[in-house]
Amino acid sequence: MNVGFNNEKYIKLQSEKIRERIRDFGGKLYLEFGGKLYDDYHASRVLPGFEPDSKLQMLLKLKEKAELIIVINANDIEKNKVRGDLGITYDLEVMRLIDAFNNFELFVGSVVITCFTEQPNAISFKQYLESMGIKVYLHYPISGYPTNVNLIVSEQGYGKNQYIETSRELIVVTAPGPGSGKMAVCLSQLYHENLRGVKAGYAKFETFPIWSLPLKHPVNMAYEAATVDLDDVNMIDPFHFDRYGELATNYNRDVEIFPVLEATFDRILGKSPYLSPTDMGVNMVGFCIDDDQIVCNAAKQEIIRRYYSAKCAQVQGDPCEVEIGKLELIMQQAGITPEDRVVIAHALEKEAETSGPAVAIQLTNGQIVTGKTSSLLGASSAALINALKVLANIPDNVDLISPVYIKPIQALKVGHLKNKNPLLHIDELLIALTIASTRNENAKNALECLNLLNGAEAHSSVILSQVDQNNFKKLGVRLSCEPKYQTKALYHPKNY
Repeated sequence: MNVGFNNEKYIKLQSEKIRERIRDFGGKLYLEFGGKLYDDYHASRVLPGFEPDSKLQMLLKLKEKAELIIVINANDIEKNKVRGDLGITYDLEVMRLIDAFNNFELFVGSVVITCFTEQPNAISFKQYLESMGIKVYLHYPISGYPTNVNLIVSEQGYGKNQYIETSRELIVVTAPGPGSGKMAVCLSQLYHENLRGVKAGYAKFETFPIWSLPLKHPVNMAYEAATVDLDDVNMIDPFHFDRYGELATNYNRDVEIFPVLEATFDRILGKSPYLSPTDMGVNMVGFCIDDDQIVCNAAKQEIIRRYYSAKCAQVQGDPCEVEIGKLELIMQQAGITPEDRVVIAHALEKEAETSGPAVAIQLTNGQIVTGKTSSLLGASSAALINALKVLANIPDNVDLISPVYIKPIQALKVGHLKNKNPLLHIDELLIALTIASTRNENAKNALECLNLLNGAEAHSSVILSQVDQNNFKKLGVRLSCEPKYQTKALYHPKNY
């Protein structure tokens, strides 16, 4: 894969900057983590070379100093809000995060449930966590939040919240998704720490938008594309420009809330430590881009993929008209069209040639491989097996898996498991390939090339089953689909 981002440098610079902030605030820092702390696949797609667990690796360098607080909104628990990329509810994601952090020997001090008003599901979640030995604290809604600073910074505001007992100098505040209340938790803690005479500060761990890159840089525009449903808009930080005379990219929510935050800091600390929203962030990403062209190209592909994802969601019944309009505008501003994603034309051409669903894969060296639907394999499985042949230098006419292996699997799927589609999905194909590899050297060589698919681009001429979409994602293949189904049926099961 072409690498445009220096991951090692990023981990080093980011951890150094956090240590600096801890010192600046006298030895204790509440660090709000924006975006995903763990499994940040968006960053890895738009910054080739950025590892999905880069933030976690950075945090491991500060492991002895760090304590984690996970924040979840009680209303999100009540309505079973789902993290879209993983397909699990926010309360389950909290437990997944705790397990993941514990596996890395990172100390999870507590969970905070915000906006708590005796919601039944939130109470049940609290009781379950406490039964597992996890400390849980409750924070409450504040009338007039966030603008009524006099009430917020008072005994009737932050003062009503339970004080979170912490034991380390770096308190990392993270959440399963946006809107959980991370910033409010940090500010509430500053209020309580100040009452106790404890010196403490606040900062934001940011990734996007990248303040040191231009407003219309493709990476920053890809962030806008990723957050169209949140109404986030990148903008020049006017406070930063006014006070430093420097251009810095931020986004509307931080800019809009900054006057309130500044007043809040003034009330809690006596004087705000920051002159602009950009000042609050700890973000060294822009200083770790080694090849801007590679990064720009990757970001443009991400924008187009986001557009196709929204179009597919619309076909699947989600009201995405507004988001699609925003994405079309972003594409126009970035100077790109679907024609800039070369796999699209190849997939559609193969579909027209074969009169059936087709998939095209662009390998990281730029080579295009296609796959068609046959009596044995779906188009995604066919494209995958053809890609592995190319990567392993195996002639196209060589069969890696004999029909002798495939047909019994089809019989099992249809006859016993009652699937209507006998064609092998990607995971089923790979299991068959693994079995074949015990007796077939070519199959063994093909399997050894699976990791070379990481970073490849793919496009399907129809919406793929969820199982194939998930398997492409696990392999690191960046997929987009035409916004149409293979059939005109009204009901389309996710794993057809």
